[in-house]
Amino acid sequence: MSNWFLRFTVFMSALVMLTTIGQTATLDDVKSRGVLNCGVNKGLPGFSAPDSKGKWTGMDVDFCRAVAAAIFGDDTKVAYTGLSASSRFGALSDGKIDLLSRNTTWTAERDSAMKLDFAGVTYYDGQAFMVRRSLGIISALQLGSSAICIQTGTTTELNVADYFRANNMQYEVVAFETGAEVVKAYDKERCDAFTADASRLYAERLGLSNPDEHVVLPEIISKEPLGPVIREGDDQWSNLIRWVHFAMVNAEEFEVTSENVEQMRASNSPAIKRLLGLEGEFGAKLGVSNDWAYNVIRLVGNYGEVFERNVGPNTPLGIARGINALWSKGGIQYAPPIR
Repeated sequence: MSNWFLRFTVFMSALVMLTTIGQTATLDDVKSRGVLNCGVNKGLPGFSAPDSKGKWTGMDVDFCRAVAAAIFGDDTKVAYTGLSASSRFGALSDGKIDLLSRNTTWTAERDSAMKLDFAGVTYYDGQAFMVRRSLGIISALQLGSSAICIQTGTTTELNVADYFRANNMQYEVVAFETGAEVVKAYDKERCDAFTADASRLYAERLGLSNPDEHVVLPEIISKEPLGPVIREGDDQWSNLIRWVHFAMVNAEEFEVTSENVEQMRASNSPAIKRLLGLEGEFGAKLGVSNDWAYNVIRLVGNYGEVFERNVGPNTPLGIARGINALWSKGGIQYAPPIR
């Protein structure tokens, strides 16, 4: 063997080793640390908000819990960091958090130029407008020449510009850096309308001085697929985050819940056996124990349970499943099989 070929072989082996290390770094770091660092919204009811005792709750918070359950078998091993729209990506890129689970829209720019990796869609949303009932406005097409409250650093600004330009309407931007500032300005009537993701409008309406005096207009002017975000280039971590969501969706489809998961371990269904880690080595391939999905369901619940508990019709937000229903029930939530 020539010296040149030997040096080349050593170089390629080292390169493969470095690549492998890079791909498994986040999961290894989380395991070594013993806690998942998860970035969430500072305060968005139904999705992520701390209560008076500092306990975080919401759909995005539950996803952080689900990832911790998959890794540790313990959903409490999460350190939450409340992030603004402008600080969320920096916190992820700088390694301050392992996972961003914060009402973040999947776009081409973010997925490519920003070195981010979107690991699925946990909530399909769309941008809408909220106005005071006293204005007598029933359609967004009546908002010409209106002042619109907008949060900077989000996809909201571009969507509004597209919508008003497409409909040949003028408008005035009243922009603020934080969501809290936007809500406060709208509540004090500094603008005619407040625009954001529809789910956020329903959540923010609860905190207004007189919630019943405000209405969310019917038009949805954009597609806002919201989901967990990680740093680009970590395949193992990306796979794990993606399959935690898929496991929760599959569990709902199979009617496996946090209440019956113990009994379902006795099921004769091969698909359920694979889901709960009773057949196959799927957990090991993801870098966790084979009962990872069982722990997720046992401690956090399936996708439907998480939705209903946090934002569903029987919560203050009162959001219908709509397109977030399972594919088999008129929605578009769909998960590949575990096999």
